[in-house]
Amino acid sequence: MLILTAGMVLAASGASAASTRFTPGGLIHLVGAGAHLRGAISHQAQSTNWSGYAATTGTYASVSASWVQPAGLCSRGDQYAAFWVGLDGYSSGTVEQTGSEVDCIGRTAHYYAWYEMYPSPSVNYSSTVRAGDHLNASVTYLGSNRFSLSIADTTRGWSHTTTGSLAGAARSSAEVIVEAPCCTFSGGILPLADFGTVNISGSMANGAALGNAGGVTQIVMIDNQGRAKDAVSSLSGAENFSVTWLRSN
Repeated sequence: MLILTAGMVLAASGASAASTRFTPGGLIHLVGAGAHLRGAISHQAQSTNWSGYAATTGTYASVSASWVQPAGLCSRGDQYAAFWVGLDGYSSGTVEQTGSEVDCIGRTAHYYAWYEMYPSPSVNYSSTVRAGDHLNASVTYLGSNRFSLSIADTTRGWSHTTTGSLAGAARSSAEVIVEAPCCTFSGGILPLADFGTVNISGSMANGAALGNAGGVTQIVMIDNQGRAKDAVSSLSGAENFSVTWLRSN
């Protein structure tokens, strides 16, 4: 059963009542100080669970992006990969986010869509997601501590919008992220599923191209030896990029 924190009220259309057994979302796990870059991308950060891009120097009321759900190349063990847009989580204690996921359970790939108002757990939607589906997602601040989280699978013709109230959200970042979900029962990052390459387009923050939002950070996911777990391309047209899997751990 989903447990709601104080001050949070959720009203979902088509959402499962059960949360996942782990949390495909939550705060970034930053490593080191990162590097300062020139040009539109002002900073590069390293993380053990996030990769992609985030606007981190303003106050953000909306974020959106589109992607094609990549296929999970499941060869051994249980591995996981999430793709989402969200507000907060980079330098604050909440995250308001929605996206899709592929979980490799042994040699079988499982696909689904979800939303999360962290620190409450994520909630899955029951609608079908398959590799190759086109997904659009957005998170919008409605005022008075209320957020709208929307995701649509235009290939299959379904959409869900969830509204939630979360007090204390700083709205200090807007991000478009590929994630190795957290956590194992011991609190560690789960292995990153081999998703090949995901192509993300139309990344927007506050209604403008993410790369033009100012203070944009490129986030690189690394393992405990400092090796990149995936490769993040540069931004094209200030709003399009790809992420390519390199290793699980």
